[in-house]
Amino acid sequence: MQKITTFLWYDDQAEEAVNHYTSVFPDSRVIDVQRYGEAGPGEAGTVMTIAFELSGQRFTALNGGPEFTFNEAVSLYVDCADQAEVDMYWEKLGDGGEEGPCGWLKDRFGLYWQIVPRILPELIGDPDPERSARVMKAMFGMRKLDVQALVDAGKP
Repeated sequence: MQKITTFLWYDDQAEEAVNHYTSVFPDSRVIDVQRYGEAGPGEAGTVMTIAFELSGQRFTALNGGPEFTFNEAVSLYVDCADQAEVDMYWEKLGDGGEEGPCGWLKDRFGLYWQIVPRILPELIGDPDPERSARVMKAMFGMRKLDVQALVDAGKP
């Protein structure tokens, strides 16, 4: 078992969110579902928590009510091998959500994601500060990240 598990608080859509996320990521599954009992605070029989894995990483989702919501201060970073993965995750996680700048999006459940091509840190970390700056400038002008445009921005 991993030592630290990300815990995600939803109003009442934990089960729907988990079913969506596990359909998007390979090597994903629901591990356990706990339901509220007669003592509440949720309605007896409804989902309280769901333990699940996305690509082998464990999470727990809670139907905790409307007191707390997600914001941009915490996001899940998705490492994408290529443009095809960027496109697929952007489409599936962004469906019903909102696009943000620089590869960020908010899904329909309010959770924030960064959909990032694997090559981006290498391009931004280029030892030539002018190349790195061109890549950063290109990235800041994008919503969904375009791998070829980022590579082109980093060319001498």
